[in-house]
Amino acid sequence: MPIIKVENLVKRFGSITAVNNISFNVEEGAIFGFLGPNGAGKTTTISILCTLLVPTSGNAFVNGYDCEKESSSVR
Repeated sequence: MPIIKVENLVKRFGSITAVNNISFNVEEGAIFGFLGPNGAGKTTTISILCTLLVPTSGNAFVNGYDCEKESSSVR
């Protein structure tokens, strides 16, 4: 089971799409680089994984907990 699982994640701020349908898994113990140019949605994605933002659509899980529905367990 992956420690981080992101499925079809989308985040929009009005007419701006900050994260556009990304999916990835990070296995427990893995070293994972999250790289991209400015404005690619890296900080927005991490903010969703930290439960600071709610995704427009898609799912994000940390240690099996849904970041949107089980935010206190994620934290």
